Amino acid sequence: MGTIDKSNHASIPTVLAKGISPATLDFYGAAGTVTGSKTLLTFNGYRLLVDCGMFQGHKNLRQLNWIDLPFEPKRLSAVVLTHAHLDHAGALPLLVKQGFCGPIYTSAASMDVATVLLLDSANLQQEEATHANRHNTSKHHPAKPLYDMADVEATVNLFKPLSFGDWHHVLPDISIKLQRASHMLGAAFVRVQAGDREVVFSGDLGRAQAPILGAPETLGPVDYVVMESTYGNRQHRTEDPKALLASIINATVRRGGAVLIPAFAVGRAQVLMHAINDLIESKQIPKLPVFLDSPMAVNVTKLYQKHHRDHQLSAEQIKMVFDVAQLVDTTQASKALHALKYPRIIISASGMATGGRVLHHICTLVGEQRNSIVFAGFQAAGTRGARLVAGEPTVRVFGQDLEVKAEIHSIEGFSAHADADQLLDWLESAGGSPRQVFLNHGEPTAADTLRQRVVHELGLPCQVPLLGQRFALI
Repeated sequence: MGTIDKSNHASIPTVLAKGISPATLDFYGAAGTVTGSKTLLTFNGYRLLVDCGMFQGHKNLRQLNWIDLPFEPKRLSAVVLTHAHLDHAGALPLLVKQGFCGPIYTSAASMDVATVLLLDSANLQQEEATHANRHNTSKHHPAKPLYDMADVEATVNLFKPLSFGDWHHVLPDISIKLQRASHMLGAAFVRVQAGDREVVFSGDLGRAQAPILGAPETLGPVDYVVMESTYGNRQHRTEDPKALLASIINATVRRGGAVLIPAFAVGRAQVLMHAINDLIESKQIPKLPVFLDSPMAVNVTKLYQKHHRDHQLSAEQIKMVFDVAQLVDTTQASKALHALKYPRIIISASGMATGGRVLHHICTLVGEQRNSIVFAGFQAAGTRGARLVAGEPTVRVFGQDLEVKAEIHSIEGFSAHADADQLLDWLESAGGSPRQVFLNHGEPTAADTLRQRVVHELGLPCQVPLLGQRFALI
């Protein structure tokens, strides 16, 4: 257990003696790693969980999804969700499965997107379990999904949409406000007022020049900040990512190959279609077939239209962007793409090649030199995407080791994460007010590099919590 050690802060026993109720933060996920976000704020006996994400990446992290949660779900008062990506929302059905039945607060767009993502997650898990049982590729007999459709439906029934920019009194002495984080459709950073203390949870922050969502809102004065550090040791390259993508596409077309782009169905797929449409319209690449092979991405397209106030594209622009691709919405149509021999672009989920239809496309395309596989964003350690980008000569898919002959590319310029400088700029907009900054949601090197910059450049106390560590907010 860790406690903020500052000379001007009273100890918990002293505070209790004065009749002041302490608040505590417990870090149950995204501590020392990028995934599994779960942070518990306790105040006056009420327990507010911020995010409930799935662990992804290395096997030892993924195994954490299979053990009981490190707190009692039935004792939680409420949950607030910053955004719908599975590393922040993917364990919500596990929370409900283990007894939670309170409200889950989030933005209206995040509520809709999370519904799509969680249903898809349950479906993929069931498909993978069925495949493993059929082909005897699992050590567990029978292989089972983490959760099923019924668990997701029970979770969705607990969602409570909140408006941006307004304070909402959700528990006695606890209010929350959502502000736009720009990371994906509906994403928010969350201000929590607990008594006389204000804590901000950044969730994941988007980039200042995001092509569809625009810049995150500024932070402003606050007592404590829990901030992500995914790109804490990196700056985005200055090269135009669209120009890099055009170069890869043109080279692949000249070889007569296919371009496969693993992409998250929410946010990244839409940004990529936006970029490809621009490249075709400006004649920087030929007008070749583009396939969006992700039922989830197809469903999310409608949400961009429904929640048009949450991004910068007009209805006409939305239609133009999504018309660039042929939507592949059935398994048979997806399988038919494997037989095609002419140059084409396939955008398919998931973005880190951890599951979904993209795995079947990798099986078909990775063994031919004429093809290209383009990763367009951060690849968490231990994922297939990270191993391919690192240049490993083989990739394991469906229990088979496949030789990597296709060209592997990484274009970080399409990332939806703020880089180190942008994270510091956002934190600096607090005007030096934070008493303490906590960095989560980052690999150890990234988090500690950013910690040093926060301390030395902004002069703020900063700490990188360990998994399971507790801090008192005095």
